[in-house]
Amino acid sequence: MSATEQSIELARAAARAASDKLAQNVTAIDVSERLAITDIFFIASAATERQVNAVADGIEDELHKFNLRPVRREGRSSGRWVLLDYADIVFHIQHEEDRVFYALERLYGDCPVIDLQLAESDPSAKAAEPLVDESNIEN
Repeated sequence: MSATEQSIELARAAARAASDKLAQNVTAIDVSERLAITDIFFIASAATERQVNAVADGIEDELHKFNLRPVRREGRSSGRWVLLDYADIVFHIQHEEDRVFYALERLYGDCPVIDLQLAESDPSAKAAEPLVDESNIEN
């Protein structure tokens, strides 16, 4: 089973909102085959703690238009890694340093990446670029 069309459309709406708040490396991974608890891991990064919170606010504001509220929200006070749990989609908005360190994309590298349909000229659409130099990592 793969992510539902509704989840994919919500991820795309959230990606546009995150991009509007200057999020970087916005990506969404279909984890529905590996995890029973959610369809999509949405990952975005930002350069500062304030910007991490702004991206999270932008996503919440956008999804509120669909009458959705997060089931759980964590990390808002530190602004390093904000997690917004909408059940079908779990949003990870990370400070760029934390994103490189934790490398969630690498943990779920065998899962399909969802096309968020961001414009090629959009700086947040650089999701295909690896954030970690895997040539120096031992197995």
